[in-house]
Amino acid sequence: MALRLVLNCQQIPSVYRYGSIFHHPRKILSNVGSDRQLTILRYTRNVRNTRSESFAPKQTIVPTEVQGIAIESGYIDPSKIWRSLIFTAAFTTGSFIGVSIWEYETIRSRAMQALRSKLSVNWFKERAKQNRHEVEQWRKDLTGWWNKLSPGERIFAPICALNVIVYGLWRIPSLAPTMVKYFASNPAAKAVCWPMFLSTFSHYSLFHILANMYVLHSFSHAAVATLGREQFLGVYLSAGVIASFASHVFKTVVRQPGLSLGASGAIMGILAYVCSQYPDTQLSILFLPMYTFSAGAAIKVIMGIDLAGVLLGWRIFDHAAHLGGALFGLFWCYFGSQHVWPMREHFIGYWHEMRGPTRK
Repeated sequence: MALRLVLNCQQIPSVYRYGSIFHHPRKILSNVGSDRQLTILRYTRNVRNTRSESFAPKQTIVPTEVQGIAIESGYIDPSKIWRSLIFTAAFTTGSFIGVSIWEYETIRSRAMQALRSKLSVNWFKERAKQNRHEVEQWRKDLTGWWNKLSPGERIFAPICALNVIVYGLWRIPSLAPTMVKYFASNPAAKAVCWPMFLSTFSHYSLFHILANMYVLHSFSHAAVATLGREQFLGVYLSAGVIASFASHVFKTVVRQPGLSLGASGAIMGILAYVCSQYPDTQLSILFLPMYTFSAGAAIKVIMGIDLAGVLLGWRIFDHAAHLGGALFGLFWCYFGSQHVWPMREHFIGYWHEMRGPTRK
């Protein structure tokens, strides 16, 4: 499920004139506001090159404007799909390599700390603590708070913080052009690749970010307990970019430009993984705790709704992005965690050789 918001060209970020509000993740900002813009976004039957007929626009499209910001829309060059595909593959591979290095460095650091605690004298540390008592006390309080968090909350907290920061940036009018360019995924834009990733941390409305973060918090504990924080982060980041790629492909095929943003693609990956890993877990809807259903049934219904949205052309949610994220979550549950994740050991061996021997 997701949230779609249609904005009037004169209003960012206040009144929601059009669109329906539902509980959950990803939304699309359509460039619709005036009759002029509606006419621009329509296609007419002009003469066109038959070789590129399947993707060619039926009318020359000019950028629309939202509060004076030009929004690239209209013709979506199908060749950009290859750029999106290459970026998705490279980013996904890089994400898992990065979290593998993180896992290795964490284990290495803990081993070195244990070794140094036996070999070194701590008198100089005590003296430093006395000279910086206030700083150390603050650090102790922060460390104590952090240690009280569950493993799922420790990985959820920084992700939530990044989403809140980006949400705050949307509230700064002078940054609006930058936010639209880099923090909203649009297959018709010149900047295609990095917005596929940055848009997964981007939320435009308060309800949108609250709904997404609530769902992520609800499922992060079970996912981290099963996957571990490093694997969880790799799945989360990869699912978000794969969801953006699925959205690009769908918009290119149906010639439907538009801006998409939100964490729902990444969240759907985690949701699909948890629901498939623990299908008998009983879930309930917020504010309706008396109605319960199994996690296995829930993911089937959610994916069924998104599939219907793709086939029937519903434009309330970014259904293609949801399906992309959910399918990756299913892939990781039934294949990736058993066959792909263990392959990191080969890379870690090379990384260990590059790092060289540990220093005492």
